[in-house]
Amino acid sequence: MQPYFYSLSEFFAMGEHGVFVWSCWAITVGIVLVFILYSRAQRKTLLKQLTIQQARQAQRSSRVPKRKT
Repeated sequence: MQPYFYSLSEFFAMGEHGVFVWSCWAITVGIVLVFILYSRAQRKTLLKQLTIQQARQAQRSSRVPKRKT
């Protein structure tokens, strides 16, 4: 059994396909990172909006007198 790549430089060159392979990897990792950062920002915004909405509802319920039925 022989190794496919004999050195690290051969591994990165990938038989002259290295530019294509590594650029695809970079694009994929970049998109995943952007998605993670966007999701975190969206979650933070949603939690802030929910906190504000909950505070408004609590404020409204404390102002309105309760009816007796």
